[in-house]
Amino acid sequence: MLLIIGTVRLPPDKLEEARPAMQRMISASRAEAGCVEYSYAQDVLDAGLIHVTEVWSDRAALTAHFKSAHISEWRANWATLGIGDRKLTLYEAGDGTPT
Repeated sequence: MLLIIGTVRLPPDKLEEARPAMQRMISASRAEAGCVEYSYAQDVLDAGLIHVTEVWSDRAALTAHFKSAHISEWRANWATLGIGDRKLTLYEAGDGTPT
């Protein structure tokens, strides 16, 4: 299982404009084979900071995600939305069974 945790930053005044694109990205990603969890969350203390959490069943699922049309569309919107300062880290986890 693969876990991606991190943040992206955008200008707080662009958040409402970015929300539909983020919603499309989340919905399409959650529908992908091998997606266990995919979410964005606005930081309570820093309006322009978005926390990202992704869980993928395996490397093949993540590779397919990176080649998807919706991720291309999402990335194409970054400049317009002012999205920058991406800090994402990929972790390899066990099988997802709680210990």
